[in-house]
Parts: sequence; C-alpha cells; structure tokens
Amino acid sequence: MLNIFTLANGRLVQEEIESLEELKRFQPIWVDLESPTVEEKRWVKQHYGLSIPEDATDDDLEESARFYEEDNGELHIRSDFLVDIDDDPRAVRVAFILNLVNDSLKSKGVLFSIHDDDVPVFRLVRLRARRAPGLIEDAKEVLLKLFDADAEYSADTLEGIYDELKLVSTQVLAGDVTDAKASEVLAAIARQEDLNGRIRRNMLDTRRAVSFMMRSKMLNAEQFEDARQILRDIESLDSHTAFLFDKINFLMDATVGFININQNKIIKIFSVASVALLPPTLIASVYGMNFKFMPELEWQYGYGFGLGLMVCSAVIPMLYFRKRGWLK
Repeated sequence: MLNIFTLANGRLVQEEIESLEELKRFQPIWVDLESPTVEEKRWVKQHYGLSIPEDATDDDLEESARFYEEDNGELHIRSDFLVDIDDDPRAVRVAFILNLVNDSLKSKGVLFSIHDDDVPVFRLVRLRARRAPGLIEDAKEVLLKLFDADAEYSADTLEGIYDELKLVSTQVLAGDVTDAKASEVLAAIARQEDLNGRIRRNMLDTRRAVSFMMRSKMLNAEQFEDARQILRDIESLDSHTAFLFDKINFLMDATVGFININQNKIIKIFSVASVALLPPTLIASVYGMNFKFMPELEWQYGYGFGLGLMVCSAVIPMLYFRKRGWLK
C-alpha cells in the first residue's frame, strides 16, 4: 500500500495512491509504503528518482548500516517501532529516507517510510496531525513526531505491564499458590518480562535514531529542543523498565519459592511416614528371626500380639508428629 500525506490548512491529509498519474498530482511531505509492491517501488523511482533498497527493513544491528548519509544527500534511518499485541508483541523495522539538500531530486523535503507491517504509532501520528492544525510543518517534524509517539506508546505499554504485574502480585502474595496456579503465574511473568525487554530495546533504538538526527544538524532550534525532550522522556522510561525488571525478578523468585514450599510439604509427609513405619519394621524384623527359643512362638495370642504391637508402634509416633504440627 502506498499512502501520501500533504499539508492542507496546517493539517495532515492522507491520500491513497493507485497509479503513477495520481502520484504526480500531489506535493506530499510524507510518503508511506507499507509492504510495497514492485510496481509501487517503480512509481517512486520514476517520479522521485528514489531507489528503495531491497534490504531496507533487514535486521542489521550495526549503527553504520542503520544510520548514514548517501553521497547524494539522502539520510537513511532504520529504526524499530513497538507493536504491542497480546499474543504476539514484536518490533517492526521501519526504514526512513529523507533528502533535505539535493535540489535536483523531486524527493527533497519528502519523508519516505518503508515497513512490512502496520505500525500503531503511525496511525496515532496521522490522527493527531489531522485533528491539530500546525502540529506538523515539514518532513523533519513528521519524523520527530513518530519517534515522540513511539516513546509515548512504549510508556503506555509499560503502564499495562504495571497493571498486569499488580494482578500477578495479588495472586502470589495471597499465599495460597498451588502448582497449577504457580504455572499460570510464571507464564504471565515471563510474558511481561519479554515485553519489558522489547520496550527497553526499542527505546535504545529510538535514542540512537534521535541522536543521529541531532548530530546530522538537520533540525532547527525548536526541533532540536523537541529532540532533546524525546531523549529525556526515553531516559525516564529506562528507570521504569529497570524497576519492572526488579519487580518481575521478585515475583518470579516468590513464585518459585512457593513451588519449593509445596514440594517440601510432600517430601516432609513422606519423611514422617517413613520414620513412623520404622518401629513396625523393627518389630517385624525381630519376630522374623530364626531363633529356636522365642516366648511368643508357642503362645496362642502371639500373632495378634505382634500385629497389635506393630500398629501401636506406628500410631503413637504419628499422633506425636501430628501434635507437634509436623504433618501440616
């Protein structure tokens, strides 16, 4: 899908393009390509002279491969944007291309974004720019607002983690944690830990992208201050993610502790039962001896006496253990 965005009365207006002729009719500040087809890439190349690399959304980690400037003045930024879906939270790689200096290209002053999946942050920025006149003035402003919204989206996701961990804390600290409940709790904690880690990695990536924009001297004074504010917001989020990691570790340790307690209870019962059965075993061993002269061998009630003695030797220790609370 190829969408273009123009400024009209200070608002961002979206147009969906279905042909090269339609593309030529507009003067956009932002061209968004979501899972672009070969034909759509060809339209962009023919009209703007911009070649979209095949590896535009590859997962390169080296900064030199993600933030650089071409010889023709094009700035290339590859950044990750968080997508918080309950069953599949992930980061979507987005490639940005921005030409601010080359007057010979029609792409000057136009931000190009290429990505394979829908990004909630993009929808958020588009909605705000339609409702708030003057929010966006140029392509650089679009890029900054996307990173700003990404930080805000991550903050909202962190609040969701707080809420989920609060529910988990209620279950764990209630004290009655069965093995089945512990399994559910550990699964929930693992999901929140994974999401928290993704947020922290996403913030690290956003920080690198915004820092690159500041170093490239492409921002005016007001935009530069906005970029600094984004970095301050990200720094505040770092402390929140660190706190959440500590809380997650505490809840995980507490849950594992309850599992160990439950296992110890079972082992304790078996241990007590084994000790209680030692006296009957001793008595049975004594009467299993093959000595010729044993008083009870010729006694009419010897068999019953032996059984009763074994029962008493088992019951009396069990009563004693129960009184001491060792069977709880």
